[in-house]
Amino acid sequence: MRKRSKRYQSAAEMIEKGKRYPLPSAVELLQKMPTPNFDESVTLVVRLGIDARKSDQVVRGAYSLPHGIGKSVTVLVFAEGEHAEQAKKAGADYVGSTDLADKISGEGWMDFDVAIAHPSMMRVVGKLGKTLGPQGKMPSPKAGTVVEAVGQAVTEFKAGKIEFRNDAGGNLHALMGKRSFEPDMLKENVEAFLEHIKTLRPAAAKGNFVLGAHLAATMSPGIELAVA
Repeated sequence: MRKRSKRYQSAAEMIEKGKRYPLPSAVELLQKMPTPNFDESVTLVVRLGIDARKSDQVVRGAYSLPHGIGKSVTVLVFAEGEHAEQAKKAGADYVGSTDLADKISGEGWMDFDVAIAHPSMMRVVGKLGKTLGPQGKMPSPKAGTVVEAVGQAVTEFKAGKIEFRNDAGGNLHALMGKRSFEPDMLKENVEAFLEHIKTLRPAAAKGNFVLGAHLAATMSPGIELAVA
């Protein structure tokens, strides 16, 4: 068993065992926990009532949080011609075509957070599925990363739009911001994201859809939320 730090253990002792906290109380508790010497990211994990083995029950997409995520996002865009120029003007960090694809497939290069592609580039990007897929970075129409308006997509992701997809256990992991955020900012980000997730229930899913959720900072234990 991995030995936890004294800071983590102190934080864990602040959580009442078996309790599900209302969101405002959870955010307040999280921000009272001992802090490391950096501004931690805050992540929400949502447990879904889906069969993650079935393709018709996959839950994925992209969402613009009300207050962003509080970090710089590195955006790569697969585009050519005028679409490439739009991406550059919008602030994309890397713009290209086969040159970027070759660097990713040949060198295992992954120094970006989000990959966006113009539909005309899928002939190039389609070959990267085995490389980008496991990293959660494969452009997809459902995730809002295969789009005609690449410039707009760059702007949105730079402003804090997040991608999400359930894992093999039927859980969603999503960045909600930084621990230094004002409490209301974190609360509103979490509330908005949970409401959005509730609209994505697959038709094939049975029983309750949102089974539970917990909130945690990078170095803290998770706080179970009271979710309807």
